[in-house]
Amino acid sequence: MTSTDGVFVTYNRDLLRRRHARMSRPKRPGRPRTIRSIRVLVLRFAKENPSRDYRRIHGELLVLGIKVAASTVWQILTDASIDPAPERASSTWAQFLRSQADALLACGFFETVTLTGARIYVLVEIEHASRQIRILGATPHPTAAWVTQNRPQPRHGPGGRRPPTPVPDPR
Repeated sequence: MTSTDGVFVTYNRDLLRRRHARMSRPKRPGRPRTIRSIRVLVLRFAKENPSRDYRRIHGELLVLGIKVAASTVWQILTDASIDPAPERASSTWAQFLRSQADALLACGFFETVTLTGARIYVLVEIEHASRQIRILGATPHPTAAWVTQNRPQPRHGPGGRRPPTPVPDPR
């Protein structure tokens, strides 16, 4: 073997190494693009729920089994000229209560003393929309069974009204 044979082998080896490196290099440098269907889904979430920020949209995607970084959701929304974190002060607590008043009920116990001096415990509910108060039960000796028996039930019937609950006899 002559000295020129070693140079030729080294040259060919380097030539093949450089060719292989060039061929195996990615066509587009950088991180691969997000799949189009995911981009469409993120934009649809943002359009249908304008008050949700990028973290909530990211959470919904995780529930669906789509693993995407929150920063990717942020970038998709920013690229589409959508605010990734919309202003949260747009709705106040009072506005929320007014919009949900038909479905809100508040329940509570209070204690009263009759003219004879007996203590009566009363379970009541107030319907926020009509401000109507319903007495669900009254007893001188409340027990766990009495409380669970008289807890508010889901609304039934037309218009969301339920039949009146009879007051149990305290005897």
